[in-house]
Amino acid sequence: MKAIFITGGASGIGRAVAILFSARGWRVGLADIDAAGLAATAAMLPAERTSTHHLDVRDMAAWEEALAAFTATSGGLLDVMFNNAGIGQGGPFGALDRATLDRVIDINFRGVAYGARAAYPWLKATPGSCLLNTASASAIYGSPGLSLYSATKFAVRGLTEALDGEWAADGIRARDLMPGFIDTAILSTPIPDSNRTARDAVVDAGFEFTPVETVAEAAWNAVHGDTVHAVIGKTARRLAFAARWMPGRLRRMMRTGALGGG
Repeated sequence: MKAIFITGGASGIGRAVAILFSARGWRVGLADIDAAGLAATAAMLPAERTSTHHLDVRDMAAWEEALAAFTATSGGLLDVMFNNAGIGQGGPFGALDRATLDRVIDINFRGVAYGARAAYPWLKATPGSCLLNTASASAIYGSPGLSLYSATKFAVRGLTEALDGEWAADGIRARDLMPGFIDTAILSTPIPDSNRTARDAVVDAGFEFTPVETVAEAAWNAVHGDTVHAVIGKTARRLAFAARWMPGRLRRMMRTGALGGG
């Protein structure tokens, strides 16, 4: 039986991926700091091949403990490490305080780097394994108003590319997901100095939401395919096209707020 460990498993993309992989016969380890959300996700899956793990992704010791506990149930195997936990943060970069800067960087990138490093021995010991990271369409072109979030997702993209090359000799593939806007709790983040949320801004701009089930299917295909970056949803595909073929126009559109990524 194959095994996947999922951070951010309490809701959103993590929950959708857990449901899909479990339905296809995989053992699932769910990790999050949200105990109630973890329990709710676990209740949707077969108890005999599901485990939950309280994990703050900023804590390397907690990573090592959680992965040791999970692999003890999977015979030492870790077919997929899904680094999915993350937080959103919108608003002007110049208005972000240090606590916000540190928190977004620590969760969105340090947590992914810790997860990859902690999982490495288990991935190396599992033939055909895969490191799967959640990046974003904001890692295709820097997104005004989402500057810090975008930067951390670019870092995730860079780490994914580097490790896909570096770990090839160990038989480990690295992949990432680049979805457009997903209607999850991340978009409920308030915009500083405003009574609006990131979700309000997306709706007002007329962008579409990509269902989490679509992202889950893309995660399955990424794990079983040969493409490093999975660009998911109309907004993400439009952004990727513009970044490649119309970079000057895209730059002008970003300056006027006519196009963005999620």
